[in-house]
Amino acid sequence: MQFPRGRQQAPTYQRGRKQLAAALKKSPQSVDVLARFDRYAPELWDGLAGVYDVEILWPAVMDVLARAINARPPTLVERDRSRQLQPDWFQLPQTVGYVAYTDHFAGDLNGIATKIDYLNELGITYLHLMPLLRPRTGENDGGYAVADYKSVRPDLGTIDDLESLATSLHANGIALTLDLVLNHVAEQHEWAVKARNGEEKYRNYFLMYPDRIVPDQYEATLPEVFPDLAPGNFTWDEPSQRWVWTTFHSWQWDLNWANPDVFCEFVDILTFLGNKGVDCFRLDAIAFLWKRVGTNSQNQPEVHALVQGLRAAMRIAAPSVIFKAEAIVAPSDLVAYLGTGEHAGKVSDLAYHNSLMVQAWSTLATGDGRLMAQALQGFAPIPTTTAWATYLRCHDDIGWAIDDMDAAAIGVSGYDHRQYVSGYYGGELIDSPARGAHFQVNPLTGDRRTSGSAASLAGIESAIESNDAQALELAMSRLMCGYSMIFGFGGLPLLYMGDEIALLNDQRYLHNPAQVGDNRWMHRPHMPWDVVAQRDSRATVAGQVFARMSALISARKSLASLHAATASVVFATDNPAVVAFRRRHPAGDLVELYNVSAQSQTVPTHSAWPFNGALVSEAITGTTVDLTEPTITLAPYAVWWLTAQPA
Repeated sequence: MQFPRGRQQAPTYQRGRKQLAAALKKSPQSVDVLARFDRYAPELWDGLAGVYDVEILWPAVMDVLARAINARPPTLVERDRSRQLQPDWFQLPQTVGYVAYTDHFAGDLNGIATKIDYLNELGITYLHLMPLLRPRTGENDGGYAVADYKSVRPDLGTIDDLESLATSLHANGIALTLDLVLNHVAEQHEWAVKARNGEEKYRNYFLMYPDRIVPDQYEATLPEVFPDLAPGNFTWDEPSQRWVWTTFHSWQWDLNWANPDVFCEFVDILTFLGNKGVDCFRLDAIAFLWKRVGTNSQNQPEVHALVQGLRAAMRIAAPSVIFKAEAIVAPSDLVAYLGTGEHAGKVSDLAYHNSLMVQAWSTLATGDGRLMAQALQGFAPIPTTTAWATYLRCHDDIGWAIDDMDAAAIGVSGYDHRQYVSGYYGGELIDSPARGAHFQVNPLTGDRRTSGSAASLAGIESAIESNDAQALELAMSRLMCGYSMIFGFGGLPLLYMGDEIALLNDQRYLHNPAQVGDNRWMHRPHMPWDVVAQRDSRATVAGQVFARMSALISARKSLASLHAATASVVFATDNPAVVAFRRRHPAGDLVELYNVSAQSQTVPTHSAWPFNGALVSEAITGTTVDLTEPTITLAPYAVWWLTAQPA
């Protein structure tokens, strides 16, 4: 076998294969593993060679992989074989995700196991449990300040409980996703403690400087992620007498990925957790891994080489495991996290489609779909073996990433539009039904991000407050219009915990000293199981939304055209208030029409291409739509998924 780009295999590469074969000589996996090595080792080599001296690092990586492969449980070895026979499992229309905090959803890991029947009822096949590895005590950025990657937060259970839960989820057809924070660790992490105590090996795990000369060189072009909570990107650490790079908070120390030891540490962590049954890793803060003077130290080329190396290592050791990139970056930078150029299809398997989320809320605020069409048409194609992770809400705030050029293309000011939508959802506009709050207001740029639950942002909270039945119906339809875009775009849709029963903002965070300074906790509520118990009652908001969400999920699962390998084309219709998604698929085309306004809207039937002049099925309701008339009318916030495939 030759390396890509025609390079011949190096002797070090050959020795690495022999090293792995020798370590596995008594393993029944050896034949399969060596076949995977022959397939993915070139990608691993190339990824490492893009950053490190691969000749030196190669034996160490082989050693970590050998230990992990020998420790992989037989049940997971079988899972590897099954996933290799269906590598597109996460792209299938039948794959539907759910995102929750363990304690807020069910108390602890053992509690999650008792709620599997509920997840099955919803049709969930992919469960993302928010940060649960042991964080630092006190403030911990919602669990993203990890003090130990190999243990669980004590109040949630143990690492054995995690393994047991993964086994139960697998038995019920549900994959498990966990967060893996790559960019930084808590200052209480063993590596940071040793660095602070002067151990040179571990000081090289971080970016630590005795004076401000180098930090100031970087700082000249670095943005501030949390200007209110954590201004600046470096923190003076008194015990070590060093300035430490701390992008997010003073107690989160950025790692030095230029050090190959850090790469080996994370291969060890990934394989350890993979051997506990984790199916997917959400790679947190992935865009920040590589630092370069004179840049914003985000989206650097080395990031993609590093992740290619990590992914290839996992393909050899645990091929059923996939990666999801948390890269909240400009649209022009986003596709690279799924792989472009030499990294095409070799980086992450999933990436968050932040722009889709932003455009959905923007469109619902303005009642105009032109900006959404303009923005989403500009995305480059993604590798057909990858998928977008689509979402309407998540644990984080909404950053209004509206591109100035996209806005200008439809004749509006990007700045003014961002101010409008942030004001609409942030509680500034009198005529807005939304109940959100500003997060991290930047007085210099005017940037204002938004916190709030999906139901409250959609207007359900204000409608309930005013006891306005008509407004409530519009708000529920507005929420479902947004979620239908997420489920109909393709990719892997993620349902944020509680949105299926329209959970509102939770103001109890104001009474929690550890949370009061961060209003994102308003949209991180606890699951009210007494309300969930009312989901069969159409007399309740929870019951009505649950029924609509269940119907949406069922419709998605019935449509082969929603396989992620097929791309959606988003376009504006002749009526700006109606936006359309079009998907062409051998099993049958799908056209989705969305009225994003609070009024009924009419469009010509040619907007429903390619079904003009035909009777077609509407997949969500199962009704028949007559396209023989010259126009069609959609009710406020109506969603039509039109297909020739029988309902």
